[in-house]
Amino acid sequence: MSERVARQILASVLVNSIYAMKNYPVVLINTVLSPLAFLIIVNFVSKGGLLTQAIEGAFIMSMFSSGVGLQSDLSHLKNDFKLQDMVVSSPASPAAYVFGMAVSEIVYSIPALVTVTILLEVFVHPSAVQAATLFAVILMMFTTSVTLGFTLSTFTSDVVQSYAFSGLVSALFTTLSPVYYPITYIPLPYRDLAYLSPTTYAAEIAQSSIGTLKLSSGSVDIAWAVLAAVTIVFAFIAVTKARWREV
Repeated sequence: MSERVARQILASVLVNSIYAMKNYPVVLINTVLSPLAFLIIVNFVSKGGLLTQAIEGAFIMSMFSSGVGLQSDLSHLKNDFKLQDMVVSSPASPAAYVFGMAVSEIVYSIPALVTVTILLEVFVHPSAVQAATLFAVILMMFTTSVTLGFTLSTFTSDVVQSYAFSGLVSALFTTLSPVYYPITYIPLPYRDLAYLSPTTYAAEIAQSSIGTLKLSSGSVDIAWAVLAAVTIVFAFIAVTKARWREV
């Protein structure tokens, strides 16, 4: 990584996360509470029976929502501060700009990730293989959501519109999908609808690795293949369809 690219990434982190975390610490409360709120509700309703699944779901929701949240941040910087205009006219590449903004979203989510990690270690005690599997799943979900967020941000013309899209996408992919609970809880006539969401496959892999959901090795392989395909497709759309210079 060149020094110029490193500076671009650092600038994105400072502008998009450190500034907000330092000047508006209340935003961190929302970052932490969003995934934990559903975890607490599911845990109470299931009387502790779905605690493990809910912790894994909090991980997936936190990372996916962070990636989708990139849409609102990019739209705000693009439309209100014209930052994307400056980036386009500078030597900075779109890849470095988006990567830096994606890193800033991870930094912004550190309090939530640390909290959920502690809960995972205390209540689940994952092995090294299980932890690596969960890491790979949330990394793919984050990559998918980042490319989706970037693409949507280039088409939105107002930050209010961006917040609406961000909330809608997060609700569809992380709260209505069986992320905090096994897909077996969904009645069969409606179960196929859940498989339209990539987070369903991510949750199945995570739950299967911990042993809370029984899946055949073939089903797990299919879930991995679907996640990989979705990640590639969303990345392709971001590269080919996003309106980087038409702002």
